[in-house]
Amino acid sequence: MADKPNTQAQPAQQAEELQWVRPKRSVWQRMWRTWSRRPLGLTGLIVVIVLLLMAALAPFITPYGPLDMHPIDRLQGPSAKYIMGTDQFGRDMYTRLVFGSQISLFMGFSSIVVGGISGGLLGLLSAYLGGKTDITMQRIIDIFQAFPQLVLAMAMVAALGFGLVQTAMAISLPAIPRLVRITRSQAISVRSREYVLAAQALGAGGTRMLLRHMAPNSAAPWLVAVSASLGGAIIAESSLSFLGLGVPPPHPSWGGMLSGNSQEYAELAPWLIIYPGIFLSIAVFGFNLFGDAVRDVMDPRLRR
Repeated sequence: MADKPNTQAQPAQQAEELQWVRPKRSVWQRMWRTWSRRPLGLTGLIVVIVLLLMAALAPFITPYGPLDMHPIDRLQGPSAKYIMGTDQFGRDMYTRLVFGSQISLFMGFSSIVVGGISGGLLGLLSAYLGGKTDITMQRIIDIFQAFPQLVLAMAMVAALGFGLVQTAMAISLPAIPRLVRITRSQAISVRSREYVLAAQALGAGGTRMLLRHMAPNSAAPWLVAVSASLGGAIIAESSLSFLGLGVPPPHPSWGGMLSGNSQEYAELAPWLIIYPGIFLSIAVFGFNLFGDAVRDVMDPRLRR
């Protein structure tokens, strides 16, 4: 009798064949797939988009200027005229909170431009050069990582002075050591792979090795670390402003609104502390959720 065909093995074989022909999803498709399945990541994306729109449209969605004073209406509670009340100088709290989003986003994205790019490049160079150069760079990184980031930021402010740009630099520079370590560890792993060794054997130069092979294949953990550091940059700016070392008044900084005379009027006018705290908490929470969603998209171990 002839052997009967094994029909049970056909579905498994078809499944294996389908896996080979399955189209590869782009990064944006993976992002949408992950965020649609995980509503918290989508919530973080919505918060980030709302903050960006609020900062961009601040002059058009606020009734007053951020520095306009109305002494007659000082310490007025929330009303139809002043949605979130006024401060001790008669300035509209809603207007100042909306314009404060510009400073918070500026601090967050400046940490990407200065700290993120610098940390990524130094990590790539440290991994590529190796030897004594790598050892020396890592010992310098160890020295900086021995101090808390906020302490380094305070020292930077003392050295650079007070101002918006100086505060951004003071927040961005202490974030470099962590990004150097993350990028270096991934770049070392990439450097030992077969396609990199093959490119070296074919005579590829150092610039081509860094830009064509090591940088793109080391970008995933770097991108995750940078997106997660956005919330930390906003917290650092608010902490410095709360201590009187950040953005100088009368700029509408959320941390600055929580410090100074607001504490003296906390019982008489609690909205001076409540609303800046809510805005700050929502912004940091949204950026942290966004960073977690980016990690879920870029980390191959979490793509299932």
